[in-house]
Amino acid sequence: MVGDSLSAEYGLKRGSGWVALLGQRLNQERIPAQVVNASISGDTTSGGRARLPALLQQHRPTHVVIELGGNDALRGLPLAMTEDNLVQMVKASKASGARVLLLGMQVPPNYGSDYAQRFARVFGSVAMTQRVPLVPFFLKGVADVPHAASLFQTDRIHPNEAAHPLMLANVWPELRKLLP
Repeated sequence: MVGDSLSAEYGLKRGSGWVALLGQRLNQERIPAQVVNASISGDTTSGGRARLPALLQQHRPTHVVIELGGNDALRGLPLAMTEDNLVQMVKASKASGARVLLLGMQVPPNYGSDYAQRFARVFGSVAMTQRVPLVPFFLKGVADVPHAASLFQTDRIHPNEAAHPLMLANVWPELRKLLP
């Protein structure tokens, strides 16, 4: 798992984030797997791309989940760079023999509809060109519901503990298809 604060349990009690819940789910389903959470709060696709080769070599994963891009948007980084970084991370993961799942992100409406649409299309484009499955919006049911404020920490950026089972519910159906 390579991600940012959404996967690194930012502001949460350790073991309560969606990645830890994924480990529990795998256990419950009797799927022999070890989950490595290599997520870092504040990470961008550039950071993930730079860290990934060493992670692939160290852990030799059978599956890689990529949850990056949100901080690229928050920093206004060029969309072409974000897309290229994601493509290169998918290629490196696949070249190592891992199956890849890409988690898509969306930006808040205050970024403007044009930018928001172009940003969301990056993930679909990467998934299509690299032939990997995509969770179109990782925060579906969390950030796009009328009671969204109740699912976020006071910073209104990071989901709270109650949101993490919903985040796992978004990921699980696509990830399960990739597992033995």
